[in-house]
Amino acid sequence: MSLTKNFSLLELTKSQTAERKGIDNTPSAEHQDNLKSLCTNVLQPIRDHFSRVVTISSGYRSPTLCVALGSRSTSQHAKGEAADFEIFGVSNKELADWINENLDYDQLILEYWKESDPNSGWVHCSYTNSGNRKQYLRAYKEDGKTKYGQVL
Repeated sequence: MSLTKNFSLLELTKSQTAERKGIDNTPSAEHQDNLKSLCTNVLQPIRDHFSRVVTISSGYRSPTLCVALGSRSTSQHAKGEAADFEIFGVSNKELADWINENLDYDQLILEYWKESDPNSGWVHCSYTNSGNRKQYLRAYKEDGKTKYGQVL
C-alpha cells in the first residue's frame, strides 16, 4: 500500500525484531492514517527537497514491539506518528535543521549526532494532526544514560 509517492506502508512497518520475535506489527486503520499524515507532511517533503532516498530505520511499532525494543508502549511510534530516518550523504544535523526551519512537526530529535562525525546518529521526527509542539531536541549519552537537551 502506497502512503505517498515515495513511501509505502511496508517500509514504515518493517521490523527485523518483530520478524525475529514473531511480533505482529500490523497498524490499525487509525495508525495507517497517522502514517499517511507523517509521510505527507514530513517524509515526502524531505524526499522532494533533497532529491535523495530517505532511509527509514524505524516507523510504526506496535506496543508489544516498543516494549521488546526497550521503548514505551505509549511512544509516538506506537501511534504511527513517528519515524527514525536519515539520508545517506546528508549530515543528520543539516537534515534536522532543514526540517526545523521548513516543516510543521511535533517533536524533532537529533539522536546521538556528534559534530566530529556528521553522519553519526539519526533523526527522529513525529507529526500529529493537531497541536504540533515544534519541539527540537538532541539526544546524547552522559554517564551511560540518554539525556535530552536543546540543539546547539
